[in-house]
Amino acid sequence: MSTISDWEEYYNGVELEDTPWYYPGLDPDFEKGLKDLGITSGSVLDIGSGPGTQAMALAELGFQVTATDISASAVGKAGKVAQEKGISVEFLVDNILQSKLDKKFDLVIDRGVFHVVETEERQIYLETIIRLVKSGGFLFLKCFCHKEEANGPHRFPPLEIQEFFSEEFVINS
Repeated sequence: MSTISDWEEYYNGVELEDTPWYYPGLDPDFEKGLKDLGITSGSVLDIGSGPGTQAMALAELGFQVTATDISASAVGKAGKVAQEKGISVEFLVDNILQSKLDKKFDLVIDRGVFHVVETEERQIYLETIIRLVKSGGFLFLKCFCHKEEANGPHRFPPLEIQEFFSEEFVINS
């Protein structure tokens, strides 16, 4: 899946809880990162939010959260869940490779977008992330490791991630 219509078709035909990337709370790796860095507040952008669980968990912790996805269906479904739960998240349709966002965030989280970005589009991804992260801000990136055997998106050795992002970001882990 790589086109907007592919993602739209996917989210139209699935319940959010049935997506393989659904996690009902804050991802433990993101939770550890927040704790290790002492981040307790600020503005967050959750790109490729899908089910919106990360955005909602961060909003419940007091962060001001904007959550985006390429699929209007995903955004609509996640927004409805947040509204039903009384959780304040700004859900928007946006494509990180053609982002229309015009503000900066203290923290950008990516839990599954980078590893579906094609090689020739990764520089666009990086330039957009740089534009969206405030000076002194953070990118939390979670993607598939080269050691995983599952079929699917691109998988990366840690050194490749470090080399790609290190000119613009300090790699903490």
